[in-house]
Amino acid sequence: MRKALLPSLIILATSLLILRIFYLQIVDDTLKLKSENNAIKKKYEYPERGYIYDRKGVLMVANQASYDIMVIPRELKNTDTLELCQLLKISKEDFIKRIEKARIYSPRLPSVFLSQLNKSEFAAFQEKIRKYEGFYFQKRSLRDYEVNFGANVFGGITQVNEKLVAKNPYYNSGDLIGRQGVEESYEDLLRGVKGVKYIQKDKYNREIGSYKEGKYDTIAVQGEDINLTIDAELQKYGEELMINKRGGIVAIEPRTGEILALVTAPSYDPGILVGRQRSKNYTQLYHDSIAKPLYDRGLLAEYPPGSPFKILTGLVALQEGVIDENTSVSCNNGFSYARGRFMRCHCRGGSLQLHRGIYESCNSYFATAYMKTINKYTKPSTAVDVWSNHIKSFGLGQFMGYDLPTGKRGNIPDSKTYKRIYPNGGWRSTTIVSNSIGQGEVLMTPIQLANMMATVANEGYYYTPHIIKKIEGHKIDKKFTTKHTTTIDKKHFKPIISGLFDVYNMGTASALKVEGIDICGKTGTAENFAKIGGKRIQLKDHSIFVAFAPKDNPKIAIAIMVENGGFGSTIAGPIASLMIEKYLRQKITRIDLEKRILATSLQSQYAKLGGLSDAVKLQLRISDSLLNKRTIPAVRIKTDTSKVKKQVI
Repeated sequence: MRKALLPSLIILATSLLILRIFYLQIVDDTLKLKSENNAIKKKYEYPERGYIYDRKGVLMVANQASYDIMVIPRELKNTDTLELCQLLKISKEDFIKRIEKARIYSPRLPSVFLSQLNKSEFAAFQEKIRKYEGFYFQKRSLRDYEVNFGANVFGGITQVNEKLVAKNPYYNSGDLIGRQGVEESYEDLLRGVKGVKYIQKDKYNREIGSYKEGKYDTIAVQGEDINLTIDAELQKYGEELMINKRGGIVAIEPRTGEILALVTAPSYDPGILVGRQRSKNYTQLYHDSIAKPLYDRGLLAEYPPGSPFKILTGLVALQEGVIDENTSVSCNNGFSYARGRFMRCHCRGGSLQLHRGIYESCNSYFATAYMKTINKYTKPSTAVDVWSNHIKSFGLGQFMGYDLPTGKRGNIPDSKTYKRIYPNGGWRSTTIVSNSIGQGEVLMTPIQLANMMATVANEGYYYTPHIIKKIEGHKIDKKFTTKHTTTIDKKHFKPIISGLFDVYNMGTASALKVEGIDICGKTGTAENFAKIGGKRIQLKDHSIFVAFAPKDNPKIAIAIMVENGGFGSTIAGPIASLMIEKYLRQKITRIDLEKRILATSLQSQYAKLGGLSDAVKLQLRISDSLLNKRTIPAVRIKTDTSKVKKQVI
């Protein structure tokens, strides 16, 4: 038996090898086809990318025709370099550089020589392309923006780099890929599938027809259309209100977690990053280290949340049983505590209970509630972890899992945080009391603030914020319909909501009421420091406001952060009222607030950080243009796709 084992294994292995070789050489010749064969040329047909619509079916992003000049270096013959450079308006040095780059990539494979020619440029070169062997056109489609806002939402498309080409076999040199925004998040669906034609050539490199009569040819499959949760009118309005300001606005539908608006300021018209001028414009925006227009402040900017964080301080204290609605705290326009420091307050003072503590935003009340929470436990480290876990149940201090490619965790401190800061111990509730009012080590992004308010509006639960609403033929990721419940009992939200409602009736936002809409909100002001000339200087505070409406059956939750905006009720608060009315009524009655906010410019504040760069001036010109277009042009509703879409010629 043992003597037969080895010969049997050899015979079996040999038989399998022979069968595999027979299959590859006789039955299946696709590997032969796919290999680089001089007698076969691949021609790609690029599909249209999927169209992008808003939640109501407004077409926001379509496509337009574009042409790339491709080159195969080893096929270049007798090229009149001077004439070609004049025709394409490039220098001889640039020509040599582009050819050398293509040769390094591959002397036998096509690569992009000059990208994104428009129709007129294409027509001029098409007449003479036969004179230039080794060059040919590759038709593609670029984005055609139907709106002049939402650049941070859409992202953009750009050429793939060599690293990605080597990593992903789908892409070839010169292919386009989505970067940032929904273009990146949903690239696999939006890009479609390339079609391929295999052309046979003779020994003189002349095309003689389809390989195997087109047996292996495939047709291009158009990308999937997607509907975003964004409300186009609300997004546009938010960007108008933020002109000449810096910050972010995030609006969410509480019952679904759908993102209604995602505004970052300063922003830019997405159309400036399409075509031959893309590189120049992008370079300007990229190198603007002052305004950072490519930086999505709604998702990336981490700020101390200020007074809106008192909402969570109160909820945790109620849950831990250290206060109730009737707990009284005395405020003397300041709250004294250890180390000779005190916490200033702007309420009217006297004896306050929870309700008044909220609508007058009393620092003393919430500092007391926080310290009672920490002092409930023998060890401060245990207490702060209990507190931290409650706060994190609102989705804070961690990546939220939304369907956009960028984001920040924010920061919710725990015992490990303070062990690093105070390695010798000695810290207690008075040491970290600034957390109670959203200062200290607490950091949040605007989208986290908005989600916090959506959770309060829902009385204790939220859905992961997301920007995709519908994809034809596909289901939305299950994680966006999964309910997340906080560690706070539902009963504790009602007194907090009552206090937030009276912020608009008798509190810090009483001047911002909108007749007929019951709004619950909270003003906030966060201290703002910057390093200028090596010195830490306190600048004008950030203006913060969070809100939801209506009070019963809320339809929108919103957070606004305006850098250097001052008090929360000065700039962020009016923007919240205006955005809420715009969404719920599609019109504005508080014209006084609208005029004031549109006329407000904080550029003088930002100039203290280093002046205005050329990129900022470019953005301001775009903003002025945006301000003069107060309605969405040519709103198109998605009904029959074939009737709506533009033909790419």
